[in-house]
Amino acid sequence: MTTGQRRALQELWPRFGIEYAPEPLDLVGVFGRSAPLTVEVGFGNGANLVALAADHPASNFLGLEVHEPGVGACLLGIDKAGINNVRLMCHDAIEVLEHRLPSACMARLNLYFPDPWPKKRHHKRRIVQDSFVKLVACRMQPGGLLHIVTDWPDYAEHITEVLARHPVWVAQAVTPADRTVTRFDARGQRLGHANWERAWALAASD
Repeated sequence: MTTGQRRALQELWPRFGIEYAPEPLDLVGVFGRSAPLTVEVGFGNGANLVALAADHPASNFLGLEVHEPGVGACLLGIDKAGINNVRLMCHDAIEVLEHRLPSACMARLNLYFPDPWPKKRHHKRRIVQDSFVKLVACRMQPGGLLHIVTDWPDYAEHITEVLARHPVWVAQAVTPADRTVTRFDARGQRLGHANWERAWALAASD
């Protein structure tokens, strides 16, 4: 962790950070307004999250990341961009989705380059599982988007298989075009990794 990241955690976290507690968030109270909510799981250093929030001032953004240096970097990015529509949590995303987010509160969830856990014996640790897509569906508004990017072909196959088992998620012909090419993304391209990118919309209930 750099000195700047550590300082950001001390000085900016009280303004933009949300401590974990196993109870639903008052999103209007947290953001000071009612607006469509985009959640980014595992935002890394926050470059994409900050860019999206800056480009979409009418929306609220919640970033979930477990690594404190990344949270510190994101806080610095928020401060530099001069935006106030982002909040961060440094906690396990599944527990946040289960206990902190109310039903049907999200307009979109972004999952970019999740840990592929490449060894077969570790596949059960991958975040995209049947339980995950069911949970996201419970927190998503009808028509809301689940946007996933990976550069691991095996994980792409796994994701496709999981989503296919849940017809409530409808595959989209076009993916959102607002994702920022981050340093992680650029590194993968230099290494010859091809990105696999898909989006699904939550079908409206009958």
